[in-house]
Amino acid sequence: MSPDRTVLDYLTAVVESRGAGYLVLVDPDGVDDDGVKRLAEAGADAGVDAFLVGGSLLMRDGLDDTVTRLREESGIPTILFPGGSTQLSAHADAILFLSLLSGRNPEFLIGEQVRAAPIIREYELEPIPTAYLLIEGGVYTSVQFMSGTFPIPRDKPDIAMAHALTAQYLGMKLLYLEGGSGAKWAVPDEMIRCIRTYTDLPVIVGGGITKPEMAAAKVRAGAHFVVTGNVLEGDGSAPLLQEFSSAVHGAVG
Repeated sequence: MSPDRTVLDYLTAVVESRGAGYLVLVDPDGVDDDGVKRLAEAGADAGVDAFLVGGSLLMRDGLDDTVTRLREESGIPTILFPGGSTQLSAHADAILFLSLLSGRNPEFLIGEQVRAAPIIREYELEPIPTAYLLIEGGVYTSVQFMSGTFPIPRDKPDIAMAHALTAQYLGMKLLYLEGGSGAKWAVPDEMIRCIRTYTDLPVIVGGGITKPEMAAAKVRAGAHFVVTGNVLEGDGSAPLLQEFSSAVHGAVG
């Protein structure tokens, strides 16, 4: 990244130039070194706009290596998507400084953030204040279990709208709507549309997006960024990466 341009500036420019951005979530527990290398190279070839790195629970000490390899092999901005204050790396370009606003567990509203803040400052990471809303995805997700919170019902867009507006008024820079890892159902298009008409925040949508046409539908509903993760794990991810990237970037205009 240019020293005079932040990662948030870069993401804003992606939306302005491409209509929407495509982000790939990499769980360090889900890929080995060869898999990270393949994803990095395929992502660069496919036009992925940024990598997100993190998971609900890291079972091995692979975060630094994953972040470093992604950056070196792809040249694409690599952003931490932490499940908690222990998931920090000085090698990332930025961090989504998440607050789980859909939940009522103070640890994930402010507790983990207070623990992480001094380390983020020491690492000189760019924090991007991000409101995280967990949306009902049809399965009991890792995020639910680890955070001890309930998701917003998928048929209650008014509740999601109120939370999104709260995030805007609190000064958040991004809004992340998440169905959860391995979600059976993606965030409803109607909920995305309602939030877009009610708030000004850039919207990220992830979880349960298993097909390129689903990704395109999220963009047409109003998503500024679409995230895929689990669907890309495995040796044959390169063609699918290209299909997702084309679907996201071609859905507007």
